[in-house]
Amino acid sequence: MSATEPGEYLPTRSSSGRDIILPAVVLGGGLIAWEAVVRIGAIPAYVLPAPSLIAQTLVKDRDILFPSLVVTLTITFQALFWATLCAIALALAIAQSKWLERALMPFAIVLQVTPIIAIAPLLLVYLAPQEAVLVCAFLVAFFPILSNTSLGLASVDHALLDLFDLYRASPWQRLAYLRAPAALPQFFTGLRIGGGLALIGAIVAELAAGAAGQGAGLAFRITEAGYRLDIPRMFAALALISLTGVLIYAALALLSHLCLRRWHESARERGE
Repeated sequence: MSATEPGEYLPTRSSSGRDIILPAVVLGGGLIAWEAVVRIGAIPAYVLPAPSLIAQTLVKDRDILFPSLVVTLTITFQALFWATLCAIALALAIAQSKWLERALMPFAIVLQVTPIIAIAPLLLVYLAPQEAVLVCAFLVAFFPILSNTSLGLASVDHALLDLFDLYRASPWQRLAYLRAPAALPQFFTGLRIGGGLALIGAIVAELAAGAAGQGAGLAFRITEAGYRLDIPRMFAALALISLTGVLIYAALALLSHLCLRRWHESARERGE
């Protein structure tokens, strides 16, 4: 066995190609089976549209669906940005004060466990539709980022803490050089969860706004298509939402990998 230099590790065989190909094959097989069932069973489009009809509807109604997608994405990313900013600030404050943690964490937990579908109609009473949707998306994305970041800041090797104490490091030095780097893996985990939940929160609030006759996002188009019994458009909007959620998760996972790949085991390539 050959020796490696300090800080290096032996390269491993990547399985990223298989990780992409296998789900694509399964998804393609599922779509083909769906198409075959609809055609063989002669199922009406108002009951279950075929994937080919859904794709045609995406093209035909692109002037309606894609502007609505932009509205939903704008709210989702705004909510994720503010949720990340506020969660990091509160997690840093909690890491410095146990009293602050005991005082504020119960309120954060209450917001997390309260169903957003119950909050959305109430927010629509006090806020404009776009603001209500933004607040709902913020609320559901905030807690996972906060809890994971707080856990990361608290999960520091005690031996390293003792070493920093031995060198008389200031609290800010411990935060910048020890706690913050140690919290990055958990922070990115919370960010990936929060990204998906921000989209879910935006969709749920838009559904409530659509039921009230307000809104402009994709969920509003689903509600509108339901009133008109335009089932292919409903499925087309749902397909856009699903694809958007996958892309958001993939983008945040890539960001996590790029930031952690050189030093953290969770982001290194694994061989089979």
